[in-house]
Amino acid sequence: MSDKPPPGRFITLEGGEGAGKSTQLRLLADGLAEAGIETLATREPGGSPGAEDIRGLLLGGGVGRWDLVTEALLMMAARRDHIERTIRPALAKGIWVVSDRFEDSTRAYQGAGSGLAPDVIDALSRIACEGLVPDLTLILDLPVPIGRARAAARRAGSDRFEQRDDAFHERVRAGFLAIAEAEPQRCAVIDAAVPLDQVTAAIQSVVHSRLGVRG
Repeated sequence: MSDKPPPGRFITLEGGEGAGKSTQLRLLADGLAEAGIETLATREPGGSPGAEDIRGLLLGGGVGRWDLVTEALLMMAARRDHIERTIRPALAKGIWVVSDRFEDSTRAYQGAGSGLAPDVIDALSRIACEGLVPDLTLILDLPVPIGRARAAARRAGSDRFEQRDDAFHERVRAGFLAIAEAEPQRCAVIDAAVPLDQVTAAIQSVVHSRLGVRG
C-alpha cells in the first residue's frame, strides 16, 4: 500500500477589480484550515519568487507599457513558475491550494477585455499549465462602478489594469460570466455586491456542496 497522500484540491477565486477576492481568499483558507485541511493561499500574478518579480513588471507603469502579446507572455511566464514552484508541489503533498486568480483571468483580461484571440491564449495555456485545471472556480461578480469605487478606496494608487476605462472592465466582467456559463461544473458565480458575511456564506455553501467540506 502506498503512503503517498491523495492529491490536494485546487480552488481559484476570480473576478474584476474590487470584488473582494483577497478578503474571501483569506477567509476561505482559514475555514478550510479549521476543518482540518492543510491549505496554501496564493495569488496571481505571483505566488512564487520568480512570479512575484514578474508581477512588478506586469502591474507597474502605464497602460501602454506592454503590447498585448508581450503582456500575455509575461502572465504565462509568471503562471508557469507559480505552478511549478508552488502549486504542483503543494497539491502533490495533499495540500489544498486556494489562489487569488489563475488562468481564467487571462481569458477575461487579455482575452475578453483586450481582444487577444482565444486560440493564442489556448496555445500559451497548454505550455504554461500543462493541463492543470482548478477543481472549483468561484467567480465573484459585481457591477463595475461598485467594484472600481471599492478598489479606489482601498489603495493610494492604481495598477495598469485599474487604470483602464469602464468599457474595458465591463468586457472583463462579461468575459468572466461567459466562462462561468460555459463551464458550470467547474465554476460558480457569487454575488459580491451583497454584504461581506453573505458573500462568505455563499462561498462556504458552494465549497461544501461541490467539494464536501465547510470552507
